[in-house]
Order: sequence, then C-alpha cells, then structure tokens
Amino acid sequence: MKLVAWFQSLFGKAPKRDVSRLSTGLDSAPLPVDAVEETVDTSGGPLKEHHRRRALRDRRLLPKVKSPARQLGFAKKKRVMSAEEAGRLFGGTMRTRNRNLRDLLTDEEQLARYGLPLWKTETDIAHALGISMKELWFFSIHRERERHNHYVTFAIPKRSGGRRLILAPKRRLKRIQRSLLALLVEKLPVSDHAHAFRRGRSICTGAEAHVGQQIVLKFDLKDFFPSVTFARVRGLLIACGYSFPVATTLAVLMTEAERQPVAVEGQVFHVPVGHRHCIQGAPTSPGLCNALVLRLDHRLAGMARKQQLNFTRYADDLTFSGNIDRATARRIRITVENIVKEEGFTINREKTRLTGKGGRQTVTGVVVNKTLGLSRQERRRMRAAAHQLKTGKAGESDAKREAWLEGKLAYLHMLNPQQAEAIRK
Repeated sequence: MKLVAWFQSLFGKAPKRDVSRLSTGLDSAPLPVDAVEETVDTSGGPLKEHHRRRALRDRRLLPKVKSPARQLGFAKKKRVMSAEEAGRLFGGTMRTRNRNLRDLLTDEEQLARYGLPLWKTETDIAHALGISMKELWFFSIHRERERHNHYVTFAIPKRSGGRRLILAPKRRLKRIQRSLLALLVEKLPVSDHAHAFRRGRSICTGAEAHVGQQIVLKFDLKDFFPSVTFARVRGLLIACGYSFPVATTLAVLMTEAERQPVAVEGQVFHVPVGHRHCIQGAPTSPGLCNALVLRLDHRLAGMARKQQLNFTRYADDLTFSGNIDRATARRIRITVENIVKEEGFTINREKTRLTGKGGRQTVTGVVVNKTLGLSRQERRRMRAAAHQLKTGKAGESDAKREAWLEGKLAYLHMLNPQQAEAIRK
C-alpha cells in the first residue's frame, strides 16, 4: 500500500468515472458496487456530416487509459458489466466490423423529433411488447443452426412466370411483429410520393398523377424486399436515434434469412442460405421498405421536378410522366438508373416501359391515357359475363362467375365510378 501511495504522489490518482447513468441497450443484473465510474458525454457531435443524430458513446466500450498503479499490476481490474450482459453484447448477433456503431447510445432528442418510442434497453422493448426477456431473446438471436424455425415457407406463382418465395411468421412472432408495426414502423418517416402500404393511399392515388400525359416511363426495382437487408434496417433505426444494441434487436425481430433444413446426427437444424433481409410475409416488411427508400424517393422526386415530370412509387414500381419527347425520356432513364444504383438498388431492365399516347398507358394495372379505369378489352369481358348471367347462359358456375364480376365491378368503381355504373346497368 505504501508503494501504491508513493506512485500516486508522483503521478496523481486515476480519475474516477461514473457509469451509473449509462444505458448500454441491454438489461441485466445491476452493476457491482465497486464498478468503475464514468460520466456520459452528452455533447457528442453528429454521427455523420449533415446528420442530426448525435454520436453519444458508451465509454465502457471505448479504449481505456490505465492508471500508473494499474499498469504496474497493483490495482485490480474492476467489472463494469455482468457476464450475461457482456455475453449478449459481444455475441454473434451483435457482431459488427464498424467500431463507430457498436458503442452508440440512444439519442433521445432524435427519437422525440421523429415521434418514436423511447426504448433505451432491451427491457424497454420487452415491456412495450408485453413479453419476457427470455422470449425476446428467443426471437432476437440470429443462430447459424436454428432448431425451431420461426417461419413457414411456401411458394406462390408469379404472374410473369416462376415462383415467389413467401416466409410467413408463426403465431407468436407474428404477434410481436404486429405490435412493432403499430408501435414503431408506422411512425417511421415516409415520402409523400409513396402510395403502397399506407392508409389513404392506393393504386388509384398512385395513378391519378399520370392521367393524360404525353409520355409514361415505368421502372421496376429488382429483388426489392431482399435488397432491404438486416444491416440496412439496423442502420435506419440507428439513424432514427436508437442505440446499437436496441437497433440490432429490433432488426433481428423484423428480418430473416432463407433457411434450408439439414439433418445432423438424427436432429434437424435450419441453416441460413443467405443474408437476413425483409421478407415477404412479415407484417413489418412493407413499412420498413417504405421508410428505407426515403432518400431514394427524395432524389427521384427532385430530378422529376427539374424535368417538370410527375413521379410516384408504388412498392417497387417507379413511374414518371410528362409532356416530353422520347429522346428526353431516354436521357431520364439513364439518370434514374444511376440514382437507383447509388442508393443500393437495381433496375429490372426487362420491366422498363416507355409508352406514348398512341399506346396503352398503364400504371400498376390502371389505364391512364385519358381517364382512370380498366382497358376496353377488360370492360368488354365484364359486359359479356354480365350478359351471360342475365340470360342464364353461364352454366353451372353462375355463383363463381357472379362473385368474380362483383369483385371486378367494385374494383372498377374505385377507379372510375362512371365505367362501373355503365356495366352494372
């Protein structure tokens, strides 16, 4: 002790640090009484240039400056977190190569700015969802060998051919995702140019802006949902103000990787065959995808304003229209492809369409040449079906044909009540 006191007289005492107010994003046993103390620096600058989200750091994860006594081995190393907390924080699910992210704390001002729920720890998430920490960890850990698959996988045929893979969450996880949809996802900022998966918006509102235009230019984003990866969802939540551990937990709950069953020593494991991403079948995926392409929507809308064009997006369908010539439209096509590529997406060139007034101009299946509605051929088929039902020539499938006709009439009434009423009469 006299030697330690002598070193302290030469170099001074090591500064005390207060971590009693730190939030790591993980809830576990309280810190030991003799834990190292450290204050939180609340004056962190922006996380990135032009960002409003502040880079508040968990100093327990930053490099430490050892005191002279510690360097000589006279002072004991003091614990700042429990073994359970450390295991969760440094586990495979929380692993990242970006050291600028892993020690980020919650920015309460940023969350308040967006009107998002204040979740500082995983305990806050569990309380908001009405589940235990054990159940939260059961669903929010990415396992390379999953014994209990949380999704039911099936395929449906595509209109253009092939099959679309759907991963539907099972009952317990689906209830959690629906809660996250109401508490979090529906509050994320979305562009006004997005017309899919939003209340008060539909294919009708998305097509109205393109009625009676000289040129209609359509694009399709290739593999839209798989392009919204786990890392991008986590980055979005961090930018909105959440800490790295909280954002990681939420991202795992709302993404999944395609898995292949593998039998090992008589036991079946579900092994991922790709990266985690937003999947078709999860209630949270449409809203997350809408929020994540916010910057893409803003860039495309800005380009459209400069060219005096109309722009809307319905899920992965991008539509531009205006009174321009075909040469200008081709230059705009190149610009759009470059912007989409810079934002981390890919244009499906096989589905790119440029249509003038002389052709049938459709936006998400709605004809927009002169007015909203269905094509003339489709309305003729509806009239023929109505005539067969009226004269009793439809045969044994009267009920099925009548149900089909009523559904088509309701759809047409949403687009164009006058066309629907003419067929109904």
